[in-house]
Amino acid sequence: MGKSGKVYLIGAGPGDPGLITVKGQELLRHAEVIIYDYLANPVLLDLAPPEAERIYVGKRSGQHHYPQEEITNLLLAKAKEGKRVARLKGGDPFIFGRGGEEAQALAAAGILFEVVPGVTAAVAAAAYAGIPLTHRDHTTTLGFITGHEDPAKKLSSLDWEKLATAVGTLVFYMGMANLENICEQLITHGRSPETPVVVVRWATMPGQETLCGTLVTISAKVRSADFKPPAVIFVGEVNRLRDELRWFDNRPLSGRRVLVTRAAEQTATLSDALADLGAEPVVVSTIKIVPPPSFADLDQALGNLDSFDFLVLTSVNAVSAFFDRLNARGMDARALAGLLTVAVGPKSAEALVARGVRADLVPEDYRAEGVVELLKNRVTGKRLLYPKAALARDLIPAELTAAGAAVIAPVAYASAAPADAAGKLQQAIADGLDLLTFTASSTVRNFADLLDTDSLTQAKKIPVASIGPLTSATARELGFTVAIEPESSTLEDLVEAIRAYFIATDQ
Repeated sequence: MGKSGKVYLIGAGPGDPGLITVKGQELLRHAEVIIYDYLANPVLLDLAPPEAERIYVGKRSGQHHYPQEEITNLLLAKAKEGKRVARLKGGDPFIFGRGGEEAQALAAAGILFEVVPGVTAAVAAAAYAGIPLTHRDHTTTLGFITGHEDPAKKLSSLDWEKLATAVGTLVFYMGMANLENICEQLITHGRSPETPVVVVRWATMPGQETLCGTLVTISAKVRSADFKPPAVIFVGEVNRLRDELRWFDNRPLSGRRVLVTRAAEQTATLSDALADLGAEPVVVSTIKIVPPPSFADLDQALGNLDSFDFLVLTSVNAVSAFFDRLNARGMDARALAGLLTVAVGPKSAEALVARGVRADLVPEDYRAEGVVELLKNRVTGKRLLYPKAALARDLIPAELTAAGAAVIAPVAYASAAPADAAGKLQQAIADGLDLLTFTASSTVRNFADLLDTDSLTQAKKIPVASIGPLTSATARELGFTVAIEPESSTLEDLVEAIRAYFIATDQ
């Protein structure tokens, strides 16, 4: 007899991937099969091993991909194959998620299972909209209700007389199709027509939308705004606290879609900073770092490190490429003893620290021009090692050679456009973007080269945030409008400039 499988009914939370539980994350990392829903954020699938089987069984209103019976049979079949099955469900499995039915079927079949709770939509949507579901000055009672019945039934299974007046805060799941009837029934059975109502769509996601009204006005507002599911409906006096307590959707970049084009391994810093300000970072790398055509020149320089006086590293990529090759040759940071190390800016200096080296010199101007200004009076008769990118400018070798230095500049790394970037970029532009961000001239050039004519024409209508003058010059040369450029070429200053730009735009 084969090994016994097990099913984990995991609450994926309401949408923000950061709201899944630690236990849920850990189980996904060891899953052999993931069976997931429409409302489970697909980003969570990246936690699972690459070889894990991923099966989508999501359901949308009127578009049932899998009937519930088939989902249950799939769970049973995979478990009987001896697999560790993660059943990933939006919100919490046991709150209007049919997790109870799935658990019953597993129990009846004698299959081991666990239930991992998740943050349910009502709790999350309320918190992210600035609504305390209970508050001692307003109410101490709370009810969760599903509004998903056939409209022709008029939600007949609900005891409206008790619901309308006995429960302070009412939360309706899946009730958008029945919103008008819900409001009518509450008013008919004694709830004040002026009771505040808040509807929250795509709760906890960057595109979260919130609509406020009363039992009398909310239905018309929803129709006028073409407010579609998935949404949660809140009824009660606690909604009056939203203006005071809202924090998520009044951040300076709330609702803004911002394209991030950096290399995949470097996107997190910029993306996280933008997300903290409320933006939705749309990450499509237009550049990837690749090895140079040959390491011969770099290897020759590494074999003679003790002949150099200065090591100049002008990017995080240069730091990584240099030390990776150093390590590949069986060497480490000790080989740099006696060299003065120059980092172009704070990020490069941080990357050096991570490799066990502290930068001896960092220019005030975090560009190649700053490096030249810093070194031109120090390098006469000295030897400089400058591991560079394949397409790096000639500024440092030319200027410092003119200053009397011997500059050895082997190519340490090159760049290329990722193979899958074109389609992703065109889709991002079609979906709508509020800002393009570029952190190097190569990201701009690759961006333009990857797009078809129509997409490029559309992209040129979108404002650009550029990290510095050289990148800006490339963007303008290619026909883009540079709206944002920080005084100092750092990611922190770029993010601050973006924040200031949108604040000014919204005024």
